[in-house]
Amino acid sequence: MTIRLLVVDDDPLVRAGLSLMLGGSDSLEIVGEGTDGSEVPGLVDRLVPDVVLMDIRMPRVDGLTATERLRARPGAPEVIVLTTFHADEQVLRALRAGAAGFVLKDTPPAEIFAAVHRVAAGDPVLSPAVTRQLMRHVTDRPETPPRRPAAAERLAGLSAREREMALAVGQGASNAEIATRLYMSVPTVKTHVSRLLARLGLNNRVQIALLVHDAGLLDETPDGATGE
Repeated sequence: MTIRLLVVDDDPLVRAGLSLMLGGSDSLEIVGEGTDGSEVPGLVDRLVPDVVLMDIRMPRVDGLTATERLRARPGAPEVIVLTTFHADEQVLRALRAGAAGFVLKDTPPAEIFAAVHRVAAGDPVLSPAVTRQLMRHVTDRPETPPRRPAAAERLAGLSAREREMALAVGQGASNAEIATRLYMSVPTVKTHVSRLLARLGLNNRVQIALLVHDAGLLDETPDGATGE
């Protein structure tokens, strides 16, 4: 199946470069381009992309606001945010909004191509190592306003096993690492993670990790901030 990709960036050189790099594949079709987040709803309705490659910094409606609005819609396409810095507050906000991950603008074309395919298949772009890096970043910065009470309330209804699973994801563990830790098979771990996402109303495991951090669960274990 050909993946339908929408590129949204206010820089014409970036759009041209991405179209040149990604447009020659039989498995990926660039169905359209946008220059601002304000154009995203109309473009998505008209072009029905599978994935949106979205710049964060745009002049009228930025990519963060556009991502939040888009991911709140039923049946929304997946979003990969484009950025020049891998761990700023804007990236974290995009991930909280439901973006499936991010790529740096200087990422090699083959890696961007692979990221689009992964996201279209339902896998987040962030590796466990990058998840751990993000957790270290948010741990170093106080939350304003405090998120802990709301996050703790969302996690309060989890069973003991679901809580273990959420904590392992929050520590940046891969499915294989979780399987070893909790004495499960990898397919069983995948099933549990899918159920946990549905239970919490989240889009991907990165959002689980951020929710676990916000609730303070990572503070309960000595290695919580790094997963090491």
